[in-house]
Amino acid sequence: MGKKRKHSESSELVAQPKKEDTAPERPTRTLLGWKDKSLVTDEVDDSNIGSPIFRNKEKVLVTCSRRISYRYRHLMLNLVSLLPHCKKDNKVESKETKGATLNELVELKSCSSCLFFECRKQKDLYLWMAKCPNGPSVKILVSAVHTMEELKLTGNHLKGSRPLLTFSANFEKDAHWKLLKEMLLQIFEIPKDHRKAKPFHDHVFVFSIADDHIWFRNYQISTHHNEADKLPRGGLDKMTLIEVGPRFCLNPIKIFGGSFGGPTLYENPFYVSPNQVRALEKKKKAGKFAKKVKAKTRRKMHEMSNPLEPDEFADMWKD
Repeated sequence: MGKKRKHSESSELVAQPKKEDTAPERPTRTLLGWKDKSLVTDEVDDSNIGSPIFRNKEKVLVTCSRRISYRYRHLMLNLVSLLPHCKKDNKVESKETKGATLNELVELKSCSSCLFFECRKQKDLYLWMAKCPNGPSVKILVSAVHTMEELKLTGNHLKGSRPLLTFSANFEKDAHWKLLKEMLLQIFEIPKDHRKAKPFHDHVFVFSIADDHIWFRNYQISTHHNEADKLPRGGLDKMTLIEVGPRFCLNPIKIFGGSFGGPTLYENPFYVSPNQVRALEKKKKAGKFAKKVKAKTRRKMHEMSNPLEPDEFADMWKD
């Protein structure tokens, strides 16, 4: 029989733990390249000391009402192609309960804003811009609509790129214009880290006020230079703007405190509904017809008051 080993020898022969065969953790990838994990932790630690990191998670639900005309539907699709952070949904019935339905849809889609295109009489287009679920919301009449397919402009920009938003100086005059500017800024501004957005600025959204209306234009930023010659920063004189489309005009009607309703914060005193405009045009046409009828009656009365003398030769050729 073999000899028993001593306790010290047996302890030395205990199997040592194996080293892990797994590969080292891969660093996270960003838009600017690979990022080391140690640098990420340092940045997080530094951010915890100061103010918390703000991350824009804005998502917009875009939908429309039933029985919408094709031109207004094409306008909605143009805006969907310009806003990569939006979500498109099925048509919603335009009833009194549309506010509750839309708020529920926004919550189900995990969105924070809503653009609802409401078409009435297949002629008038109303746009609801709302921050859900607490508001505020704006009801706007959309006019002077020209889609990209109609215009056929020469401008073109990358799909999904982030736009620059410019506002005219008139937005700083009154409180309701400031509120509209903030809502447009939050809805049309594309988040920086959105998965469908591209980190380029190659077009501009222009919002300008004229005659108490908001006019929207979309321009491409074009630079004429060779690939070898880089454009210096601040070289705005070498940049040109080429319109892409679409075009439309916004006439604000009311601003509500809640989402799709609530207390009225502002009401446009210069707003005239399209129904009133059409009624005035009908009255003008009816006035033309009434003038014709009055002219006929005046002619008959004149003929009766001034009868013609009998003609001597009227019966000459009857025989």
